[in-house]
Amino acid sequence: MQTIYNNIPNYLSSFRLVVVPLLLIIAWLNRPKLFLALLAVSLISDAFDGLVARRLRVTSETGAKLDSWGDFMTSLAVPLCAWWLWPEILLREVFFIIAGISFYLLPVFAGFMKFKRLPSYHTWAAKTLAVLMCLAIFILFATGIAWPFQCAVILQCFVAIEEMAITMWLTEQRCNIPSFWHLTHSPF
Repeated sequence: MQTIYNNIPNYLSSFRLVVVPLLLIIAWLNRPKLFLALLAVSLISDAFDGLVARRLRVTSETGAKLDSWGDFMTSLAVPLCAWWLWPEILLREVFFIIAGISFYLLPVFAGFMKFKRLPSYHTWAAKTLAVLMCLAIFILFATGIAWPFQCAVILQCFVAIEEMAITMWLTEQRCNIPSFWHLTHSPF
């Protein structure tokens, strides 16, 4: 029986999609504290959607895709918002920003090229990186300290390599793959 509780994870992911235009408007209006607060709420909802889905035992391919689209749209919006709010920081860190965006987009393009869809692997490495990158971005924009962000971008390179390896290995699109090792060594 389908209950409202079964849809909570999808509501959390959908919330992130709704927040993206609000983030853009807030950044355009030059409200950095409000932007960081709303971004924090969005990122917290991202952390909880998968936990809630697993706890309620309502994980689904639709939920994984919604989560990936929420991640993707937020990841596209944040650099533009940051440009409006903190252009001096972005200019100073341009190499790492371009590298981070590139390493994020490479596996996305690989998934689109092979499966005509956004990959939704949700690997352990990608989940760990998401937490580290969020913390690093907040530190960067709130304090100007860049080294945590730079380290997160280097880790993003390794996550991209793993996700592209998963894409190359798969013969059909699959979601929620813990790691390349799991894909090749265990029947999950």
